[in-house]
Amino acid sequence: MLCGEFHVEDDDTSMGRYGVLEPAELYEVASEAPELDEPVLLVALDGFVDAGNAARLAVAALRADRDARTVATFDVDQLIDYRSRRPPLRFETDRWAAYIPPKLDLVVLSDTGDTPYLLLSGPEPDMQWERFSAAVAQLVEQLGVRLVINLTAIPMAVPHTRPIGVTAHGTRPELTEGHEAWFATAEVPGSAVALMEFRLGEAGHDAMGFAVHVPHYLARAEYPQAARVLIDHVGLAAGLYLPTEALSKAAQRAEEEIAEQVEASDEVKQVVEALERQYDTVSSGRGDRSTLGMAGELPSADELGAEVEKFLAARDEEDGDESS
Repeated sequence: MLCGEFHVEDDDTSMGRYGVLEPAELYEVASEAPELDEPVLLVALDGFVDAGNAARLAVAALRADRDARTVATFDVDQLIDYRSRRPPLRFETDRWAAYIPPKLDLVVLSDTGDTPYLLLSGPEPDMQWERFSAAVAQLVEQLGVRLVINLTAIPMAVPHTRPIGVTAHGTRPELTEGHEAWFATAEVPGSAVALMEFRLGEAGHDAMGFAVHVPHYLARAEYPQAARVLIDHVGLAAGLYLPTEALSKAAQRAEEEIAEQVEASDEVKQVVEALERQYDTVSSGRGDRSTLGMAGELPSADELGAEVEKFLAARDEEDGDESS
């Protein structure tokens, strides 16, 4: 069944927003798409902020050792600027031997209790955000999705020695009950997934998201602790039993290595201690929560990040040598 079988009403609003191309022309539905009973749709797109690679690690954990069946495939040629994110081609001696194209696919997976759910993952569209949002809305309606949850990770001026925070947001207040607000009003750079959530809310669909807080000095390293927390929150909101065992093991190892690195450097230790004092002051209600925001920068944070990342890079090199 091709995507062209789904249509949007040809009114002035849709024509003005999307031009003559319908959103359904962005994707193709699999010929044998499974029938699902009001599934949850998880969304994790590469290309925007993914501090600590938390969303990417979460997707890898969700897909590991799981049978993923394709439900729909997006036409990345319409959505991706290849010059800004050049896909890899392998060159061997005197010829091009292989090409790994980007994929933006909607698949069905099952949790550890065999409950099916949907996962949309791949590169964030560089263009046509409105059509992409409308296309997702069409799939939500076609597949009877009851809730959409997007996964992101943002850098924050917080220490790795304190509980990992999460910012929750949704299209109606009931979806985020029980989650403490970390921010008031803020202007932030837009993203395709944020616009998608906004448009879904306008259309009356339930959509929400979790942004896990990653220490800004670890934002460019892999931080499995954040991925585990992200999956825990998503699983609770979605009513799913999602796998976290591999992430828990990776998180324990990372915690030990980061603690070792901090202990070996007085400068690193001082910065972490400063972050701890700031965090504790805010948590006790005696400080401004905005100081923990994405713009929060403390002296020597770059040096701390460089030292920790150097340590983790050395660990990866050792792992590579062991596996060769």
